[in-house]
Amino acid sequence: MDIVEIISKKQQGLELTDEEIGYVVAGYTEGVIPDYQMTAFLMAVYFKGMTDDEATTLTLRMRDTGQVLDHTKIEGYKIDKHSTGGVGDKTTLILGPMAAALGIKFSKMSGRGLGHTGGTIDKLESIPGFRVNLSEDEFYKQVNEVGLAVVAQSGNLAPADKKIYALRDVTSTVASIPLIASSIMSKKLAANDDEIILDVKVGSGAFMKNVVEAEKLARLMVEIGRKAGKSVMAILTNMEQPLGACVGNALEVIESIETLKGNGPADLEALCCSICAYMIMDAKKVKSLEEAYNMARGTLLDGSALAKFKEFVRAQGGDIECIDKYSLFQPAQNRIPFKAERDGYLERVDALEIGLAAGALGAGRHKLGDDVDHSVGIVVYRKCGDHVKKGDTILEVFSNGVGEVQCFEHLNNAITIGKQRKITNLILKVIR
Repeated sequence: MDIVEIISKKQQGLELTDEEIGYVVAGYTEGVIPDYQMTAFLMAVYFKGMTDDEATTLTLRMRDTGQVLDHTKIEGYKIDKHSTGGVGDKTTLILGPMAAALGIKFSKMSGRGLGHTGGTIDKLESIPGFRVNLSEDEFYKQVNEVGLAVVAQSGNLAPADKKIYALRDVTSTVASIPLIASSIMSKKLAANDDEIILDVKVGSGAFMKNVVEAEKLARLMVEIGRKAGKSVMAILTNMEQPLGACVGNALEVIESIETLKGNGPADLEALCCSICAYMIMDAKKVKSLEEAYNMARGTLLDGSALAKFKEFVRAQGGDIECIDKYSLFQPAQNRIPFKAERDGYLERVDALEIGLAAGALGAGRHKLGDDVDHSVGIVVYRKCGDHVKKGDTILEVFSNGVGEVQCFEHLNNAITIGKQRKITNLILKVIR
């Protein structure tokens, strides 16, 4: 085959064959196709798009460049949850134990975060002693015995995606729906669970800024999953303001523990119970969504999800004493309040600006290999629609003296106090 002809064909908006897409993926992964030609191909896809069949083929070809896990080694119904990323999104830490407490196997490979705050793996590493790297045998054994394992993503999982994404990142071709969908789904399908639930974030603190584009992405990922023979559903959730109260690695772990104890923020608990309810329904444990929701919330009220979290942390080498003694987490040196300058309603608590503020403190990384400060972050005490009085503490900054000026610049941009009380929905749409 000729890569130049394939590029030309896609530039004309024509549909590529399975063989042509396979040739591009294999050729670039193996170093036969150089960066400059792959860039031309990605640009053609960026401007001309792909059909669902093309996107599915691209996904499966990228998946097949690496290891596909043998989840027949895990007994029972296996579910994975993926979030497209948001500010204060710690749902995996809560959902996993909830599902496991109900007999649903929750097996997840997760990445390290790039951007404002760390990813799930970074959050878990704030727990003293916690191991994020398990052998394949250890992983399967733990999921079977505990019902839950969350580990760092293997480099053998869809290596083509890693190489292609690095090129997309430096050629301004990241924001292409078929390329985003194939990137996410190649890794999810390689993990080979029975079901994948996608939490597609929408709003200022998310990659997808509006519902229309988020729905396009969600529908394509669900369709790719269907064509690949998997059960996939997507939930579009609001990311105009941070999820829960805490933004920052150790702070988010502590908030997750509080939620598992039944003391979590209302929005975080509601989202976790809603997603878990769909897991329960698809595992065919009950027939109504209301009953499933109550069953999910019951794991928070009766302590079974918390007990499962302790079992999970112990199994991966973490110090379970920190679950009841938060002083064992690395503390931040400074706590600085951010106060309301006047009376009124919070009309805006901008997730992106708060995420950038946390990033300025060192809660995230700009490139792989950067250090993350697990102790720093921001706790948001008030939500959009809340009434505040001048001098009330809206949020609190936890810092170690780095980036404080830049942090407060972002916070000043994040908060708008006005006369209108605005309430937004948390769950925007469910796509199956």
